Amino acid sequence: MKERVQAALDKIRPALQADGGDVELVEVSDDGVVKVALQGACRGCPMSQLTLANGVERVLKEEVPEVQRVEPV
Repeated sequence: MKERVQAALDKIRPALQADGGDVELVEVSDDGVVKVALQGACRGCPMSQLTLANGVERVLKEEVPEVQRVEPV
């Protein structure tokens, strides 16, 4: 599952990088919790929680149905 999550993140990475940010995969647990670290401009952005929920988590759940939730670290 980790490889599929990474592939999904690679699909959305260009959009984040266009705004000066990025996302790093930290961990994928057996129970479907994905931990990511927002980087660059995304790290301190007040909209980062919205990006995480409506961008990263939504795409990951679409691409990898086993994903239950995404948590920032």
